[in-house]
Order: sequence, then structure tokens, then C-alpha cells
Amino acid sequence: MRDRDTGFTDFFVNRSDALRRTAYLLCGDWHRAEDLVQTSLSKLYLAWGRITRHDSLDAYARQTLVRTFLSERRLGWFRNERVTDDPADTPAPGRGGTEDRIVLLAALKRVPPGQRTVLVLRYWEDMSVDETAALLRCSTGTVKSQAARGLQTLRGLLTDHLAAQHPDRKRTE
Repeated sequence: MRDRDTGFTDFFVNRSDALRRTAYLLCGDWHRAEDLVQTSLSKLYLAWGRITRHDSLDAYARQTLVRTFLSERRLGWFRNERVTDDPADTPAPGRGGTEDRIVLLAALKRVPPGQRTVLVLRYWEDMSVDETAALLRCSTGTVKSQAARGLQTLRGLLTDHLAAQHPDRKRTE
């Protein structure tokens, strides 16, 4: 039991921040991201003794996180979520592209959760189409179409934001 706890503690210390950042990109809220990571790591701890391939723990933890996010969404947790243009739970704007990051994160919150999940896995986690499809238990075509739709939605939101910030500029498409 002691080895189990030590191994899990080491994994937790080394990977919980990365999982929390991924969870934030999935749900758009730091508090909910912490809840998702806590639930995911609890599930991982319960399965720790059955895990034989410790070389693939990152993939297993990420898969658990994504499934936890998607299952909570199916259970209706997302109905309490309100999308706003005010990223109140993000740091205040500063120098060095922070404003752009805040705008991007606010737009990402408005992308539908399924598309957002694919975007985060493909472009934040840098997973291949095949890896993403395996994790989400869907076809590669579904991953490709969700990524394309998600990127299109994100581009539209960012274009609308730019148009609102600079109404004197003409929109070129």
C-alpha cells in the first residue's frame, strides 16, 4: 500500500498542474477545472493498483479527465454554465499578449463542448487525429469534422471580436 501511495503521490505532484491547464481549456473555469482534475485523479487512484503500464500514465490520466468532462456535460452540469464575454476568472490584462490570450480563452469558452474537446486535444495536447479518435471513442472522420467546425467557430468569434473592437475596419473574407 505504501508503494502505491508513493507512486501516485509522485504522479500527482508532477502532472496535476498540466492536467488542470487541460481541464481549464476544456471547461473554461478554473474552479470547475480543479473539480474535474480532482475527480479524475480520484478515479486514477482507485485504479492505481490495476495499472500495469506506468509508461502510459499520462495518456490514461488525460483520457480519464476527458471522459469525466464529457460525462458531466451529458449529466446536465453544463446547463448551469453561462457563457459571457467577460472572462472574470482570468488574470487582468497586461503586457506581452495577455489581452490576446484572454480574448482567445473567452472565445474558446463559447465553442460547443464537443468541438472544444477536440480542439484542446488536437492543438493543446498535440495529439494526432488517431490518438484523439481513440481517446474519444469515435472515428477519425468525426475528429476531423469536429476540429474543422471548432476552428471555423473560433475564427468567427475572433473575427466578430475584432470587428467590434475596430468598427471602422472593413471585414475581408
